[in-house]
Amino acid sequence: MKTLDDLSVKIFADGADLKGMLEMYEKPYIKGFTTNPTLMRKAGVTDYEAFAREVIRNIPDRPISFEVFSDNFDEMDLQARKIASWGENVYVKIPVTNTKDESSALIVKNLSSAGVKLNVTAMLTLDQVREISAALAGGAAAYISVFAGRVADAGVDPVPLMAEAVEIIKPHPQIELIWASPRELLNVLQADDIGCQVITVTNDILKKLSLIGKDLKEYSLDTVKMFRNDALVAGYSL
Repeated sequence: MKTLDDLSVKIFADGADLKGMLEMYEKPYIKGFTTNPTLMRKAGVTDYEAFAREVIRNIPDRPISFEVFSDNFDEMDLQARKIASWGENVYVKIPVTNTKDESSALIVKNLSSAGVKLNVTAMLTLDQVREISAALAGGAAAYISVFAGRVADAGVDPVPLMAEAVEIIKPHPQIELIWASPRELLNVLQADDIGCQVITVTNDILKKLSLIGKDLKEYSLDTVKMFRNDALVAGYSL
């Protein structure tokens, strides 16, 4: 069984709590960070730019993704260029479409060609991966984020889809595939097995990373001890 040190897939911490991000920054196995407006709202962020600049000031040497939030492509372009100017390690997240289901491929192509590092996000289909890969071809370094967890939520096995996505991006060495929205620790190992370059991991899953490679018989005994201890603490009797 693999251990954490055996993994080739890069682990990015997914969140928008500055304290938590800085704690993850201290861990050498965390190779980058991603955020999004939903996570920032949940974390109580009220000033987008001030928060982003504070994060970049404290984490200047690992890739960090911040997302545009306009639904208009012209405004999206302006936001993307502004966000990109905040730091060399910044990747700008562009959704694969706007809310009208209009493809972002053209703006992706224009920004990438202009040297803006992108993280094209919210993808769930291979057709989207093909379209965006073509738009990014020959451009700046970029990530393609496929929400494998949401694929699984829809009752579809994400592993074959993600394996095919790995093949689609191979002709474009500046593009890396992100396994986004994982649902369990097993997804880290699955991403590693298929050659996916990056997986974004939330704090609840990050807390389980030490379990990789744990002896299952020992884990079974730990579980029995947990049940016994909780019953004693609760003072149960029959």
